[in-house]
Amino acid sequence: MKILMKFALLSGLGLSLAVMPAQGIAALQQGGKAPDFTLTAAQGGKEFSLSLKQTLRNGPVVLYFFPAAFTPGCTVEAHLFAEANGQFNQLGARVVGVTAGNIDRVAEFSRSECRDKFAVAADPGAKVAAKYDATMQTADGRTLSNRTSYVIAPNGTILLSYTDSKPQAHIEKTMAAVRAWNAKRH
Repeated sequence: MKILMKFALLSGLGLSLAVMPAQGIAALQQGGKAPDFTLTAAQGGKEFSLSLKQTLRNGPVVLYFFPAAFTPGCTVEAHLFAEANGQFNQLGARVVGVTAGNIDRVAEFSRSECRDKFAVAADPGAKVAAKYDATMQTADGRTLSNRTSYVIAPNGTILLSYTDSKPQAHIEKTMAAVRAWNAKRH
């Protein structure tokens, strides 16, 4: 079933049609520690170096992995996160998108599809996605990030780990996790 969902997600997106999950595909678990990383990111089309550790100093991070910039599902997800970004910020959380696909278009994607609202990072070779067990293999051997979202507390603890090929539920699930984290603090 997962293979068929990934097939449907990527077919017609300019990516290989046959997709196989990476070995041991399973997202990191709630309660575990989020691996730190530094990647080149863009927000509003402006590139900068994004460090998870540094971003966590400002509050929880909604870290979402997506297959490729400017593909239909990823564009929908970016729009939904952009629309919800104000609510995440009011709760003290920052949204960060990460992709291993179309990494040369991250700055453009941050401006147009993310609507200048949050940072999007390029993950060459899906190295960070691999640390987060958020990868999938294409039939032509490329490794891409799959659609997995995390909510990470400022101390680096994973509060939510959610994988689903459909983008819509990612916003609801991550928002609920940030609200629950905030409720425990107050």
